[in-house]
Amino acid sequence: MKKVNAIKDKSFAFAIRVVKTYRFLCSEQKEFVMSKQLLRSGTAIGALYREAEQAESRADFIHKMTIAQKECNETLYC
Repeated sequence: MKKVNAIKDKSFAFAIRVVKTYRFLCSEQKEFVMSKQLLRSGTAIGALYREAEQAESRADFIHKMTIAQKECNETLYC
């Protein structure tokens, strides 16, 4: 049976949506500045979570998840 990890699955699905949005903004809307920042911050969330999974301590895990939360907030702003 496959182990379910909601944060991992949702962050990956979100990253895919961000990439598709980025492609749309670049090709259809000819927007290149904010869309690039959206791409960076939106895809960083899942990468930071994956990094947090390998944390060396509880404090390290919390720190990495806090950075992921900051990327979420930045993505919302974009």
